[in-house]
Amino acid sequence: MPKLVDHEGRRRQIADAVCRLAEERGLEGVTLRDVAARADVSMGAVQRCFRTKDEMLTFALTYIGERVTTRVSARISESPAQSARTTVGHAATELSLLRQEHRAEARVWLAFLAQATVSRPLAEILRANYTALQEAFTALLAQAAPEADASLEARTLLALVDGLTTHVLIDHISPAAALDVLDHHLCRLWGEPQQ
Repeated sequence: MPKLVDHEGRRRQIADAVCRLAEERGLEGVTLRDVAARADVSMGAVQRCFRTKDEMLTFALTYIGERVTTRVSARISESPAQSARTTVGHAATELSLLRQEHRAEARVWLAFLAQATVSRPLAEILRANYTALQEAFTALLAQAAPEADASLEARTLLALVDGLTTHVLIDHISPAAALDVLDHHLCRLWGEPQQ
């Protein structure tokens, strides 16, 4: 009797292997052979799930985005009676990938971001993700700071979060210093006194 395979589960297993390899070597170090070995599947299994390396990378990037979105949503739902300001702060903190347990994910994200500058499919996924994030932040900021230009502030916040992640990854600043910068920005946006 043929073995039944959870196709979607296998694709996620392969995406996890892509992410682990990308964290260690960057995307240039991700080969189908190494992905198969890391995922503990055959090359044929990888090729049945993904016709090309680009298709595999595109799926892995989408998978990472879903993981981050799930984590942000969980963080926000942990405190159900939040204000829009608190929600913005929690979401920005989670998106910044500053905590040690998110460092590998941040390295993988940065590898995909670099590759997206020369890969239209990856760039399209990142643009769609950033557009969705900007829209969510714009809606929250319109509630939290009605006097501000919510769209401009949402773009500013996304750029700040990305920049802080990068600076922490290269050890230019510590995660604590990055969180201080983020907190300083949000306090200024809310019109609250600086600490």
